[in-house]
Amino acid sequence: MPEIDGARLLARLGDGLKDVRGRLTPDAGMDKITWFRTGGPAELLFQPADEADLSAFLAALPEDVPVMVVGIGSNLLVRDGGIPGVVIRLSAKGFGQVERSGETTITAGAAAPDKRVAAVALEAGLGGFHFYHGIPGAIGGALRMNAGANGVETRERVCEVRAVDRRGDVHVLSNDEMGYSYRHSAAPGDLIFTSAVFEGFAAEPETIRAQMDEVQHHRETVQPIREKTGGSTFKNPPGTSAWKEVDRAGGRGLTVGGAQMSEMHCNFMINTGTATGHDLELLGETVRARVLETSGIRLEWEIKRLGRFAEGQGIEPFLGRG
Repeated sequence: MPEIDGARLLARLGDGLKDVRGRLTPDAGMDKITWFRTGGPAELLFQPADEADLSAFLAALPEDVPVMVVGIGSNLLVRDGGIPGVVIRLSAKGFGQVERSGETTITAGAAAPDKRVAAVALEAGLGGFHFYHGIPGAIGGALRMNAGANGVETRERVCEVRAVDRRGDVHVLSNDEMGYSYRHSAAPGDLIFTSAVFEGFAAEPETIRAQMDEVQHHRETVQPIREKTGGSTFKNPPGTSAWKEVDRAGGRGLTVGGAQMSEMHCNFMINTGTATGHDLELLGETVRARVLETSGIRLEWEIKRLGRFAEGQGIEPFLGRG
């Protein structure tokens, strides 16, 4: 397995990227991006200037160079060995716009914070977006994982999505083509979402504000929002809640190294200050193994894990229990 070497990769790409307008950073520290504040470097981090720049970059990038996309890093765990190839992060300047684009529609760039979309909807008197006020992520991630909260999901608001594929071609997908299900989109994995159009409905600002306040109160009272966390660790299994199963299996407050399942909300992992990516993932798999043994339920990760393990590291799913 070749070592991660951003300078070498950048040199290999050479003149093929001479027209790129965005920012290229070799050996970029992912611990500065992820909310967990852990993880190894990205071999090459690319922040495109706009959709056309992203398209040109991907068209020029050799097919054998792996590409991964990250958002604001809120539900992301990067392994300690780093991420080989190119990591693409859409900038707020190029992809963070949010505007009312029709009587009941809002257009938002993929880098726009979910909370910003909720705020614009409030200003426009459009209901149905209050749930975004409580999701600590960006629209690109919400589109990919059908993010939801307080009984509402992204799929209920999406009209169409713009995306760029690995070859640099631009696509426009309908809601049906996104193939939404619980915390999942069936859209091809190589698509990088750049913007989307959402539809709401006319509502009184006072009603919307009250709903947003309720969302904020819920977050502040039951979630460890001031910790180094990645949000919900596991998806809710059918018929129950992930936190209930973690609690039943004795996972509340469980620690591995500097990683801990929150005492406040035991479906949240936190970095208490010294956690490595390995600590966090090992804790998660330990909890999954305990839940499997206690309840027979195979919890699925909601947090996205990227990259490779450091030399000598490795973690078997469910700690090898099948």
